[in-house]
Amino acid sequence: MTKRAFTFPGQGSQAVGMGKDLAAAYPEARAVFQEVDEALGQRLSAIMFEGSDDILRLTENAQPALMAVSLAIMRVLQAKGIRLVDHAAFVAGHSLGEYSALCAAGSFSLADAARLLRIRGLAMQKAVPVGHGTMAALLGLDLAVAREVAAEAAGDDVCDVANDNAPGQVVISGATAAVERAVEIAKAKGAKRALLLPVSAPFHCALMQPAAEAMQAALADVTVNAPVVPLVANVLAAPITDPDDIRRRLVEQVTGVVRWTESVTWLTGPGGVTHLAELGTGKVLTGLAKRINAEAVATAVSTPADIDAFVAELSA
Repeated sequence: MTKRAFTFPGQGSQAVGMGKDLAAAYPEARAVFQEVDEALGQRLSAIMFEGSDDILRLTENAQPALMAVSLAIMRVLQAKGIRLVDHAAFVAGHSLGEYSALCAAGSFSLADAARLLRIRGLAMQKAVPVGHGTMAALLGLDLAVAREVAAEAAGDDVCDVANDNAPGQVVISGATAAVERAVEIAKAKGAKRALLLPVSAPFHCALMQPAAEAMQAALADVTVNAPVVPLVANVLAAPITDPDDIRRRLVEQVTGVVRWTESVTWLTGPGGVTHLAELGTGKVLTGLAKRINAEAVATAVSTPADIDAFVAELSA
């Protein structure tokens, strides 16, 4: 029996031109982009469709932009008779993708999700001066060894595991000097590759505490409804539905580990999920899903052709 989860991508999946094909093809997508523009008081859609990569990559733009594309796809599916509650047993999102997942599942309004992600992006950028923090990918090391690397490299600085993306793909985050040390230690411990990432801030580590406080204040001011299906939370790798719990976990997520390997393992194990559909820009989560559980069927729904194929599959 087919059981699905809808997943939503995180930062790094953005690309200039994102959403443009959807806006050209579907009035529902155009309406989403317009609503996000109005909520932010900015033509974010113009940056997405034909802006410069440098401007789009700014955290304050990339985060709401990725959410907007995911929700545009969701609205188009709804217009074609595909309701999330009828076809997904769970939702999950990678980092900022949790906001997309929650918006798709009815916890946040689209305008609130856009404004929260703008606040989140600005707060994360402001938490650490540019150049003082960074992130690195450690490839070919398991999570336990990556934790050892981070601890050894930290010294008096912050160096934390940030993302457990898939077996052999762990991202660390912290003070620039500590992360640079970690890259060398990881190579000595047998990493296939260890490389600094082109990010503007050290996400998901203790240095993000000021951003966590900003999100606690922001989330206290918005309505959070129970999602129509459970969210498998990044920091728990387990399902939640209670609005107060959702607020708490979204705050913890700013400084906490994105436990993506465990989340997909839970979904495709105890959760009983057989099919994972990634709604949004790119195919990053689809690739990770296949590395985490080769038996799970993973599909990216990103383009108008993908949407047609997905609707046909769900309607069969």
